[in-house]
Amino acid sequence: MQSPHETASTGVASALANAASGPALTADALVRAFGGRRAVNGVSLTLHEGACLALFGPNGAGKSTLLRLLGGLLKPTTGTTRLHGQPLPGEAETRRLVGLISHHAMLYPALSVRENVRFAAECQGVIDADDATTRVLTQLRVLDRADTAVRFLSRGLQQRVSIARALVHGPQLVLLDEPYTGLDETGAQALTEALGALKANGATLVLVTHNLSEGLALATHSAIMQHGTFVDEQPVSPSGFDVAAYQAKYRALVHEGLA
Repeated sequence: MQSPHETASTGVASALANAASGPALTADALVRAFGGRRAVNGVSLTLHEGACLALFGPNGAGKSTLLRLLGGLLKPTTGTTRLHGQPLPGEAETRRLVGLISHHAMLYPALSVRENVRFAAECQGVIDADDATTRVLTQLRVLDRADTAVRFLSRGLQQRVSIARALVHGPQLVLLDEPYTGLDETGAQALTEALGALKANGATLVLVTHNLSEGLALATHSAIMQHGTFVDEQPVSPSGFDVAAYQAKYRALVHEGLA
């Protein structure tokens, strides 16, 4: 698979993506307030290349807001986020290193599968948009629907196209908000393989999911979020990690937080 670095369109983006020293993603005391409510309240984290943070928590814990802050899609009330040392939101070259996968399709229904993904590639400055489009559609196992208008696809196939759209430019930071929603077994396996390849090529992932087993299978780190802050953080060992014990801890923390 082509490295995500190879699709970057500018020297600045390549330099950022290939930064050899220091963490890939840092957040320092992030706060985001909506009126008098702090959806994110003092979150800090540090992730290196190839890391995957699995982020768990009940509805309303602030997980989706945190993803938007980490990707520079939302400005914090206070605090900072940096990707390879560059502030987010920041220059366009830095923002192009970010990919967002949501459970919302974010596609143009009247356009074909190929047109949707190629348009995203062109907007991100990918040098060979056609080649990158074909590669990622093959990876997500939806190339056979490339010339079909998105509006005619099932919900699960639309989700695969949305994922392809988010990954076509080889992002170095991939933010995932319930990405497995609507996927069948084939689509879920294709997504897991794509994320594994991104990690192997040095991309940093932050995955929000309610499925603990699913998230922990990809994770190098985990965090449980409650009322806008992390109430538990720990590394995830590739072997010997007690998923059942972690699930019990999660239930206890969430139940205590909701009491």
